[in-house]
Amino acid sequence: MFFSKKNASKQAYRRETNELKRQIELSKTAILSAQNQFEQVVDPTLVDCYIYELNAAQLRYQFLLRRLKKRELQEV
Repeated sequence: MFFSKKNASKQAYRRETNELKRQIELSKTAILSAQNQFEQVVDPTLVDCYIYELNAAQLRYQFLLRRLKKRELQEV
């Protein structure tokens, strides 16, 4: 069976979109993990560490969401 370039392009687009969604889910998990760790620590150095980790995870999540929304808008 032969695939046209258009179908191959659509499949690649879907794979990339699915990967973005997977990365978003991983980012959500990282945010929850950092929040949980932050709530458990008492050492000031570790508090700072988890604040940075939480901020980084949130920024990554926001970046990935913007990227996914941009892709979805281009699809329409």
